[in-house]
Amino acid sequence: MNYTVVIPVLNQLRYTKQCVDSLLAHGVPADALLVIDNGSTDDTPAWLASRPDIRSIRNPVNLGCGGAWTQGALASDREWVVLLNNDIVCAHNFIEAQIDAARKHGLQVVSPSLVEFELDYDLPTFTQAFLAKMSGTVRQGWFHGVCFSVHREVFQRIGFLDTDRLLFGREDAEFLARCKRHGIPVGTVGDAFMHHFGMITQTAMKKEQGVAKFGDHRYFYGKIGLNWWGRQQVKFARKARTREWADAERARTGLTLHMVHKDGAVEYR
Repeated sequence: MNYTVVIPVLNQLRYTKQCVDSLLAHGVPADALLVIDNGSTDDTPAWLASRPDIRSIRNPVNLGCGGAWTQGALASDREWVVLLNNDIVCAHNFIEAQIDAARKHGLQVVSPSLVEFELDYDLPTFTQAFLAKMSGTVRQGWFHGVCFSVHREVFQRIGFLDTDRLLFGREDAEFLARCKRHGIPVGTVGDAFMHHFGMITQTAMKKEQGVAKFGDHRYFYGKIGLNWWGRQQVKFARKARTREWADAERARTGLTLHMVHKDGAVEYR
């Protein structure tokens, strides 16, 4: 498979190791991995230096996700660039599975299905059952920032991820808006599945800096050309469409392409 997996990291070495080990154990070649170290101050640089089988780039400062994703995409000459958070694990090769599904459904940007937060279930068993029920399911018009694979033609057509640090965590949403504006076919597929622990790096940064949130959502909406009324329309349409997807998927299979496990409960999104 012709792809590069770009993984930005900032400290949180335990999650990075877990992510990389999971990918390698389930068929992702080591030479497909590219870790972008955004100025880690823990043992991440030493660990990466001890792993010559894994390509890495160390930045002296934190470029943010947008900067690291774009840096990784520019360093890749492969057909697909997979932009991935480091706080995930998997029980099958969801990278190849999502790209295969993208080709099947004519998508140029694609995300896998996911369960977020607490890993309070048997991941291998659940993955097998999930794929048996959900393969072939597609949410057309939406991908998420935990993992999205981008065909190189998309970068050539609309450019790379925005490196504006004021977006802080909304780089994927800005890219999705651009894809929609230019008619790029995007989707999330049930043929690929992973677990996402959820906001590990951002949560640690917020705690360290003593802030409740990063960035300004009004700045993001202004950047994509939406006033207050436009924001309300977009939010309403997004929530309604997500509800339609979730209701239809759950009625058919008892599952959805996006779920959250937290405090012993399951939320279907």
